[in-house]
Amino acid sequence: MNYKKLGNTDLNVSTICLGTMTWGEQNTQDEAFEQMDYALSKGVNFWDTAELYSIPPKPETFGHTELIIGNWFKKTKKRNEVIIATKVCGPMRSYVRGGGNQYGIKNITEALEGSLKRLQTDFIDLYQLHWPERNTNMFGRLGYEHNDDGNWNKFEDILGTLKKFIDAGKIRYIGLSNETPWGTKKFLEISKEKNLPRMMSVQNPYNLLNRTYEVGLAEISIRDKIGLLAYSPLAIGYLSGKYRNNKIPKNSRLDHDGDFWTRYNKPNAEKAVEAYYQISKKNNIDMAQMSLKFCEIQPFVTSVIIGATTMQQLKTDIESVNVKLTDEIIKEINKVQKIYPNPCP
Repeated sequence: MNYKKLGNTDLNVSTICLGTMTWGEQNTQDEAFEQMDYALSKGVNFWDTAELYSIPPKPETFGHTELIIGNWFKKTKKRNEVIIATKVCGPMRSYVRGGGNQYGIKNITEALEGSLKRLQTDFIDLYQLHWPERNTNMFGRLGYEHNDDGNWNKFEDILGTLKKFIDAGKIRYIGLSNETPWGTKKFLEISKEKNLPRMMSVQNPYNLLNRTYEVGLAEISIRDKIGLLAYSPLAIGYLSGKYRNNKIPKNSRLDHDGDFWTRYNKPNAEKAVEAYYQISKKNNIDMAQMSLKFCEIQPFVTSVIIGATTMQQLKTDIESVNVKLTDEIIKEINKVQKIYPNPCP
């Protein structure tokens, strides 16, 4: 396994992060336990979850993934071997604390205490804001329209609230998710100006079908040591090749909840996937491993969040750390990007 520092801390996290959002929906607790056992045995010490999981979000499965992880911690007594990251929801449906803004002290307090209880732990290693409260571009939406009604918590108020929990020992570090360059820089500026806790990571989508992170946030990640935790590195499975030729394997995400997973069903996505598949075939590399390795080797990436529903998928994904991409393969990948630039932003 490979490791990198989380932000400017001394915490070494594995460059493969175990994603967990299918646990309690597509995966049973027993299957999740098997995944956790195996991942840890292979040196994957960094796991990511959220109070919102399982996905797709539903009232009846809210918090279920954290419960499963907590049960594993209780059974194995291996909590201190894992760097656990979780998230507090942004503005949400009414079943989450009545809906609306979620980053005030009352809601963060309730969210954090709920996560601690479900995870059966005294502290969270990395506590992330799942998405911004303010009106901005998120989740692949293009066409920014400035509509600031001011109905969101100030950056310094959010950081001040999080500081209380860091001082109390309930949170070690904090991070962002689905954030923009402006939002990321604003958090960093205010934490420095007002001596408040510093964001250590940004969890955003990054994969061969969506390299938009490179446009603005990549430079911030490198210069300000706030690395990317790349989610959806396989574009919900498209970049494993399993959906080629309009195939939808049984029990896959598209088979399970096709109406929810629409982000990568876009014009030119199929053509780009086929081009990447041909590169992997030509070079005798597993397509999923090639796709993951491309993300892992980027200098702005701290860790790549994998999500597997089968043990074979998990083993293949973790083994990607041992794959080598030559300069020629990277050139071929970049040629495809020029022909089909970011078909799924």
